[in-house]
Amino acid sequence: MNHTYGHIAILGAGESGMGAAQLAARVGVRAFLSEYGSLSASDKALLEKWGVEYEEGGHTLERILAADGVIKSPGIKHTTPVVQAVKAAGLPLMGEVDWATLYTKAPIVAVTGSNGKTTTANLCHHIISGEKDCVLAGNIGLSLGRALAERMKANTEDPEVIVIEVSSFQLDDARHLSPMVGILTNITPDHLDRYNYSIDEYAASKLQMLEYTKKEGFFLFCDDDPITMGHLAPHLEKGTLPNMIAFGIQEHGSEFRKAKGLNNTIEITINNEAMTIEELALQGKHNMYNSMAAGLGSTLMNIRKETIRTKLASFDALEHRLENVLNISGVEYINDSKATNVNATYYALECQMKPVVWILGGVDKGNDYNELIPLVKNKIKAIVALGVDNSKILDAFQGIVEIVDTDSMEKAVRKASRLAEKGDVVLLSPCCASFDLFENYEDRGRQFKNAIRNL
Repeated sequence: MNHTYGHIAILGAGESGMGAAQLAARVGVRAFLSEYGSLSASDKALLEKWGVEYEEGGHTLERILAADGVIKSPGIKHTTPVVQAVKAAGLPLMGEVDWATLYTKAPIVAVTGSNGKTTTANLCHHIISGEKDCVLAGNIGLSLGRALAERMKANTEDPEVIVIEVSSFQLDDARHLSPMVGILTNITPDHLDRYNYSIDEYAASKLQMLEYTKKEGFFLFCDDDPITMGHLAPHLEKGTLPNMIAFGIQEHGSEFRKAKGLNNTIEITINNEAMTIEELALQGKHNMYNSMAAGLGSTLMNIRKETIRTKLASFDALEHRLENVLNISGVEYINDSKATNVNATYYALECQMKPVVWILGGVDKGNDYNELIPLVKNKIKAIVALGVDNSKILDAFQGIVEIVDTDSMEKAVRKASRLAEKGDVVLLSPCCASFDLFENYEDRGRQFKNAIRNL
């Protein structure tokens, strides 16, 4: 593999940092991991086993700047002094998933977007795995570095296809990423705190996927999404674009539309070949979009129609995404902990056909709750606010429905169960990040499920 990094510095541990360290050790690249906080005993033991030097409790600039390139964990902001110093020194700065792509020749399907990217990436993997050796990695849990290193350790060949979920933060760190298929599910306000509260800056970050996609490859996007279409327009005037393919359900699509959906049926037309899929396992309008994107992506990886049909009819919903937990005394409990922005929660509320006791709250990322008000008026019976500071939620919905303020999952679930009656739904769809009370959205979802079981 032709690369120019004989010595890398890794900023931050976590899944991405440790994955980069493991892959570096496996491919014979000298690595130094620098963690601003503290490293766990298990991480230190692994780094020592791999022969990777490390430090904790701060960054030694001299050692970091001695490297040929620097790999940054996506959670570290570009404004931090250590990142500014790396940039000032003119060193290549990259993300782990981006660097790891140098060590595979497999075609890559890369999925980004404000909502639906995890489901779409999982769907792509579910379908493609039906015919090919396919790896799923990235923002989805397992770092690509770790996935490749484990395969090398087991003497397994390069995968036939790699599906990666890529966040906007990871796109901001990319310099080598070059997918054959780039998928942008949609753009809705999210993480605006990281983008100067500017939807234009955030959209520009997401549309980097278009720039990274191979020119002989395919860029898939939703032509129903006004923010995507608005920000895509200037790019369309440039000559050197990959093949542009759109999907949507609104009647009048763009000139690029190759997939359309209606009433739980999708139709995909590529190279004058039409494929109709009538039975989708995942219900709801948002999953129609996810299924179209995954169906298109899989078609472009030369997966047969019959496999795509079968796999889209057999996919199980993801944990923490509109996950049915239990029915207690006629009350349905649904875990949608992964809904960390307004748009994801909008989908969750839109799907509900029964009166809802809604649990929401956490770390606000610049949310505008106004677009949820019509749904709250029509569908919500009561709100249980769950967070360290619920003032913005109280301000947004006070006077529309009953609101209860809580600061722990146990209290929130107990209050919700008292407010709900037979035939109601208790829905955890937080609209916010989890870091005020929980480690991450998975921890929040698990605590929700445990609290329900303890009722």
